[in-house]
Amino acid sequence: MSRKKRLFQVVLLTSSAVSLFYVPWPILGAWLPPLPDSVEEQLEASTAGGLDGIVVHADFGDGPPVTAAVGWHDPEEGIPARADALFKIASISKLYVAVAVTKLAAQGGLDLDAKLSTLMPELAGRIEFADRITPRLLVQHRSGIPNFTDVERFWAEPPGSAEGCLELVLDLPADFEPGEDWAYSNTNYLLLGLIMDRVLGHPHFDFIQAAILDRLGLTSTYAGINEINEADVMSGFHVGHPDDLKWESVGMVASAADVARFVRALNDGSLFDGDESAVYAGLYEYEHTGLVPGYQSTVRYHPDLDAVVVQFSTPTNFEGYQWNLASVCYNRVVDILRRERLAN
Repeated sequence: MSRKKRLFQVVLLTSSAVSLFYVPWPILGAWLPPLPDSVEEQLEASTAGGLDGIVVHADFGDGPPVTAAVGWHDPEEGIPARADALFKIASISKLYVAVAVTKLAAQGGLDLDAKLSTLMPELAGRIEFADRITPRLLVQHRSGIPNFTDVERFWAEPPGSAEGCLELVLDLPADFEPGEDWAYSNTNYLLLGLIMDRVLGHPHFDFIQAAILDRLGLTSTYAGINEINEADVMSGFHVGHPDDLKWESVGMVASAADVARFVRALNDGSLFDGDESAVYAGLYEYEHTGLVPGYQSTVRYHPDLDAVVVQFSTPTNFEGYQWNLASVCYNRVVDILRRERLAN
């Protein structure tokens, strides 16, 4: 064997050993086993692998839903996971805001191409390119405005209001010129909420309530935890933080069944009137994930199953593997549902 070939083998073996050292073993352990016989068994395996509580709801267009809940609803009180639990849906709420913007625009209440500096004159000179940023670009995450949740220590010391969150990014340079790139930014949707508040003359969630929730008969979706019995909210924990985070108010709360019904109506178009569906198609997504401390969630429509599948889980860990573990669980749940569909 030549010295060059021997050296190559040594490098290859060394590289393999190093890569094995960094393998996320909990993820491999969750992904490699054969699919279990049921959704419940999959959730049990995922809770054994590092998740405290999981709720799954699959809404089928031509049959009864599949629901499952495993782990804890409130571990401190010894309450098992509940399929009807309320959960902080985090960025899934962006779908509701995007629909509200679409409907408000269709009604003539908001120009999607108006300039931010016109809609909120006080931001001229405080947000770079405010004279070029539009609601359309905000919805699409193409504004270039920095993300306020990326500001150092935001999650350790979050401001207590939307205005306080916005203040964190005022006078910062743009990440890019409007329309020239894409970057996910929670600031975009914070501004959309403030713009709608101003245009409507009342809180924009009232519009979401009337135009979306009441229309679909969704009775388990709320603006925040302050409106509900907190005992109905699933406990949420973040690795390294000792307290239950259900008491922190950070946006919309909903049941998995309500989220599934909303996303089905979004995908099949029954949520829209007139040309609203065409307008939305050019604006935003039809599925989403959500992540805030203590709560991670996913909702997607799967055309081959004609099913909307929602998954809620806790805990979270921004530097750990809980998000990936939940993603593996979600994909395996969908595979189980697909297998059952084919078997029938």
